[in-house]
Amino acid sequence: MRKIIVSLLAFAGLTISFLSYSAPAKSIAESAEQVAPLLNGQMIPDVEVTTIDGGKESLPKFLDGQKTVLFFYRGGWCPFCNTQMGQLKAIEGQLKAMGFQLVGVSTDGPADLKKSIEKMDLGYQLVSDFDSTLSQAFGIAFFTSEKTTKRYLAGLNLANPLQKNAAGQDRLVLPAPAVYVIDSKGLVQFNYVNPNFRVRLDEQVLLAAAKAVK
Repeated sequence: MRKIIVSLLAFAGLTISFLSYSAPAKSIAESAEQVAPLLNGQMIPDVEVTTIDGGKESLPKFLDGQKTVLFFYRGGWCPFCNTQMGQLKAIEGQLKAMGFQLVGVSTDGPADLKKSIEKMDLGYQLVSDFDSTLSQAFGIAFFTSEKTTKRYLAGLNLANPLQKNAAGQDRLVLPAPAVYVIDSKGLVQFNYVNPNFRVRLDEQVLLAAAKAVK
């Protein structure tokens, strides 16, 4: 059974799921099952993101002291990611009413982010993590297998460069899909990380988690 990593603040009406964690990884995991994500009660990292206009800005500055739902997805080429983005679009108004901004992070370059916003008519912000700096800092970056790397390179025009794994082999790096609920101080209050990219967080669970953040 694949490991599902979920961590919740205790709040009424929800069941807390948990398992033992290692410290957040600052390197790239050898597989999606080996990621070690940033945990509840930890501060978001002070690393740069690439904006949709191609500029660089630190993540704390970009979030600007606002409560944030930050979600990591693989890219606009992923149908499961697009489904999730549509589901988040449907609840964006409810999140805004609770004082949250919604920000998506993927390995897409700025040009492809713009295409996703236009195609899906998104009202929330997207930022590029084409070099996996942010997903590494959150402990959710991993090397894809040789088979997956070859398949994606053959069929997709990807912005993210190949990186060398522990064996010195060139691999694509992707984020394990993740959702973080972050308070106005930059503290993680909730996270959901699932190595199985086909399974995404239910939007009603996300709304309940956001509601619990003061």
